[in-house]
Amino acid sequence: MKYKFYALLLCFSLGLTAKAQKQDSIAFHLSLSEAVEYAQQHQNSILNARIDEQIAANTVKKTIGIGLPQINGNLNFQDFIKIPTTFLPDFISPSVYDILNEEGVKNANGNTIQRPDDLGGLFPAKFGSKFQSSAGLEVSQLLFDGSYIVGLQASKTFKELSSRNLTRTKIETAVAVTKAYYSVLISNEQLVLLDANMIRLKKSLNDTEILYKNGFVEKIDADRLRVLNNNLETERENVLKLLDLNVDLLKFQMGMPIQTKLMLKDSIKSLQMDPNPIASDTTAYQGRIEYSLLQTQKKLNELDLKRYKSQFLPSLAAFGSTSTNYQSNTFNSLYNQSFPTTVVGLRMSVPLFSGGQKLYQVRNAKLEVLKSENNLQNLKNGINLEIAQAQTIYVNGMRSLDNQKRNMELATEVLRVSRIKYEQGVGSSLEVTTAETSLKESQNNYINALYDLLISKVNMDKALGKINY
Repeated sequence: MKYKFYALLLCFSLGLTAKAQKQDSIAFHLSLSEAVEYAQQHQNSILNARIDEQIAANTVKKTIGIGLPQINGNLNFQDFIKIPTTFLPDFISPSVYDILNEEGVKNANGNTIQRPDDLGGLFPAKFGSKFQSSAGLEVSQLLFDGSYIVGLQASKTFKELSSRNLTRTKIETAVAVTKAYYSVLISNEQLVLLDANMIRLKKSLNDTEILYKNGFVEKIDADRLRVLNNNLETERENVLKLLDLNVDLLKFQMGMPIQTKLMLKDSIKSLQMDPNPIASDTTAYQGRIEYSLLQTQKKLNELDLKRYKSQFLPSLAAFGSTSTNYQSNTFNSLYNQSFPTTVVGLRMSVPLFSGGQKLYQVRNAKLEVLKSENNLQNLKNGINLEIAQAQTIYVNGMRSLDNQKRNMELATEVLRVSRIKYEQGVGSSLEVTTAETSLKESQNNYINALYDLLISKVNMDKALGKINY
């Protein structure tokens, strides 16, 4: 029986290990659009923004609840260990003496009963019963309150603001994922160029070493190429590490676990660049989420002003309550008899004087609205400037990339000619080495120009408000 238990435990452990290995072997193969969509569902900042949106929706419902009927129930039980004592004026004794005199009542000596001079004053009396209990129900309904009406409008605007914040977070996430995706593509492209260089350089190095062994070239010719080859190998290792880091950064921006395997579908060649990005649309700022957010904030400031003004209006509420009281000097008979009470009414509150507080609140709210208008105008100008800058940088990047492509093609041709001259004995190895170095430099310039262009494209699309969710 014990061996069967161990066998089952071993099978269970192997099953868990196999399942874990299967999960680890799952790899995502995503295009740029798929990576952005993944981020929209898994990025923590977006998840938190969605939670904030739900909180705002609950806040609206909570505000609505203020204007709905408010119902409260209450139960009360009291045991007076010592019943409270109250001093009352002695109005009974004088009346008794007056009645005795009116009736002609005589004392034991046959004389008229005289009222003492110190008659009257206060005497202690206990009121109430030892045990008391009550049960009641209170209902109130707000009929009119200007602050509540404005607050209800403001809560809905607050919900709108949270929705726009969610949109802004989605856009910022899409921009971050796109830039990280492009960084991986750039590293892949750089790796392709390095691999091609290494294949060509290793062939040149092997050919040169053969020529050196046969006595046709000097040792320094092979050494120069060996130095270039070593530098390329070191650079390739650095690029591989940078590629892994860029992939991890992309996973982070997507909200994907770092240990997950990720491969990219897209390549540099599949990207489309707009050769004519200049747009004459002067209303492009209206498509920016930042402008919409500021408009919503201005609306909130206007509602705030309206709320302060509404505080000068009276408020009206209806109320009603019903309760039943029980009293007795013994606990067993406490609930034998009840004394019900019911009341309904209206309550109006009229603000008369607040020391000028409300007046200055209104004035400050007006100033906040003016600030919002100024901020909107400033943001409009800033967005237009940002669009112009982004378009200029993008156009310059296109020209720079085209120039670096031509330089890379020229450097490739120079290297080809230099190698032919060297192989035919009319050129030097130094010329070939210089050509190799120039080609490598032109490739680095091409990679940098390509990266700058891709980043400027993302910035331009964001400035024009083309990235929307």
